[in-house]
Amino acid sequence: MENIDYSLYLVTDRTNKTEKEFLNIIEEAILGGVTIVQLREKDASTGEFYKLALGLKELTSKYNVPLIINDRLDIALAIDADGVHVGQSDMPADIVRDIIGDEKILGVSAATIEEMKKAEKDGADYIGTGAIFPTQTKEADCITIDYLKEMVKEVNIPVIAIGGLAEDNIKSLANTNIGGISVVSAIMDSENPKLSSERLKKEFDLL
Repeated sequence: MENIDYSLYLVTDRTNKTEKEFLNIIEEAILGGVTIVQLREKDASTGEFYKLALGLKELTSKYNVPLIINDRLDIALAIDADGVHVGQSDMPADIVRDIIGDEKILGVSAATIEEMKKAEKDGADYIGTGAIFPTQTKEADCITIDYLKEMVKEVNIPVIAIGGLAEDNIKSLANTNIGGISVVSAIMDSENPKLSSERLKKEFDLL
C-alpha cells in the first residue's frame, strides 16, 4: 500500500501497565506525532490479545492512524486491523499476503538484504530492519549504519529502522534514506509520551 506514513512507528509494550495506562500512553503518543502503531503482545492469551486489540483499534481509528498486529494474523483479521507484521519464523509473507488481500498493510522483519528482497517479492509493503542499536525489548544482532544504507538501496519499499532508537541517536541515521524509525521504550516508558513523540518526530524530520 502506498501513501502510508511510517515516519514514527510505535511498537507497544504493556509491561507493568494497566490497560487504561497503556491506552493513554498510546493516545498521548499519537497526539505527539506517532504515525503508525503496532500492537505487540508476546505473552497474552488469545482472548486477552483480542480484547486489547479491539480497544486499541477504536483509539487508532479515532485518529486515523493505522494499527498493525504483530505476528497474530487471526487477531488482525478478527478486529479488521489495518495490517499485520511478521518475522522470519512466522507464517510466510506470501501466504499472509494471500490471506489478507491487497488492501491491508504487510510488514516483514528482515536482517539481511536477501531476506528483504524476498519479503518485497512476497508482497511486503515495508521492511523492519534488524536492530540498529542494542535493545532490551528484543534479542537481536545489530546491523551497521553502512549496511542499513545498502539495504535501503536494494528495495523499492520503505525500510523502517528498529532497535534502541532514542532522541539522542537518531542523528546517526542521517543520509540513510530510511522510511521511518520504530521505537518502543523511548515512548512507552517515557514520563511524557506526547513530548517524547514530538521530539522523536522532529529528529526524524531533520534527517
